Amino acid sequence: MTKPRYFLATALLALPLATFGAAAETISSAYTPLKLDACKIVTPPQAEEDGGAFLCEGYGGMDVRVAEGDLRMFVSYGPNAAEQTAAQQTLPQFNTIGETLEWRLADGAPFATILRFRWDSDNGQGSTLVVTTLGKSDACHVAYVTATENPSANALARKVADEEARGFDCARDRARTYGPDGKQSD
Repeated sequence: MTKPRYFLATALLALPLATFGAAAETISSAYTPLKLDACKIVTPPQAEEDGGAFLCEGYGGMDVRVAEGDLRMFVSYGPNAAEQTAAQQTLPQFNTIGETLEWRLADGAPFATILRFRWDSDNGQGSTLVVTTLGKSDACHVAYVTATENPSANALARKVADEEARGFDCARDRARTYGPDGKQSD
């Protein structure tokens, strides 16, 4: 067999093995409580009138920073949480956060979170699942999944996290919004 044919045959035989290796990755969820009364208060004294900041323990001991300002919640992750894009992202409506944080894991390593935000506006009340990517140097919102009147919201949020979070670029990409029917609305 000539070298080009040998190379082609070897590459074709290796392709199923490479595909099988990628398919062997285990995606799972872990859950941690997010109860602010159990977290450390880290609000600087000069900022106490404007809101508060809390440092909570997440999956595997990862820092979870929760800040409140103007009746809206901001959640970011890791040792540099206050500097992340996620530290400046929230929903436009007045909101609070749920007390359970879902972590999406690839072979036990967290790559995204899903957190329920409950909101209130002149048009009513509801909840939205916020999918956040946990990138190597930044964390930011990947998607907003309307949970109100959407019985498949949790499954959709997991699907979006699994398919989009790891390749999401906080500096380049824009978070997507999914309506109560599960369809992308932006």
